[in-house]
Amino acid sequence: MSAREISRLVVPNRGQSVWLVLLSASAMAFLAVFALALSVTSAQLARNWSAALAQTATVRISAPPEEIEAQTAIVLEVLRTTPGIAEANVMAPAEQAALLEAWLGPDLPFDALPLPRLIEVTETEEGPDRQGLRLRLAAEAPGAVFDDHTRWRRPLAEAAGRLRAFALVSLALIGGVTAAIIVLASSAALASNGQVIRVLRLVGARDRFIALAFVRRISSRAFIGAAAGTALGMLALRALPEAGGNVHLLSGLGFSGAGWLLPLAIPPLAMVLAWAASMATAFKVLREVT
Repeated sequence: MSAREISRLVVPNRGQSVWLVLLSASAMAFLAVFALALSVTSAQLARNWSAALAQTATVRISAPPEEIEAQTAIVLEVLRTTPGIAEANVMAPAEQAALLEAWLGPDLPFDALPLPRLIEVTETEEGPDRQGLRLRLAAEAPGAVFDDHTRWRRPLAEAAGRLRAFALVSLALIGGVTAAIIVLASSAALASNGQVIRVLRLVGARDRFIALAFVRRISSRAFIGAAAGTALGMLALRALPEAGGNVHLLSGLGFSGAGWLLPLAIPPLAMVLAWAASMATAFKVLREVT
């Protein structure tokens, strides 16, 4: 009797154990695709946010209207003569209003507000002596404040790092739940075929041979279910809206380029997990069947 025939005897083609393995592997793979996408996206967000703020800074000038132009000229001269500063540009009032619209709405009369003068600063790779620059600005332009975006960059990087950690924990939980379900399905399938196992032993089949035949069957079902769930998950990700002007996390969730190959590792991993879980369960149950 071949291993395939034994697989059909011990693990029937229909029944609750069949659907349990297929559906659980499919559902867990679907969730794993999104957890993996969240992990990749959060890591990319952390890199993008850090890169966007790493070599940029802002000088904010708060002074009486009659002094604002003079202090702006002084600040520009200070920045121009400071090593590590590549470029400095005064932000137009329309640009400031556009930045505030996202927080205050478009109907607010920005012309009537005493908005500070903002200067965008681009740093070189080496960067300036920030402490020295702050002291120089404080001495020559008391109304100027140099902001290197550190207080913005650190929380954003920490938030993205925590998102990635949550995604990795989710992947671990998904793997654990999948293994637990396969263990239950394996135990049920083997326990319900105790008589068949006894007969196979009588004709000379060893427990390892029976276990391997059983494990192959369970693993193949887990692979098929995980492949279907992975395909559905990837299609669902493709259906998400593209990142537009008002970017939020879900609009950018997904993979790009070669990153779309990452989910293809889920079905083989599910098969390996099913192999390990069902193998351990098979030997345990076979020891109990006498």
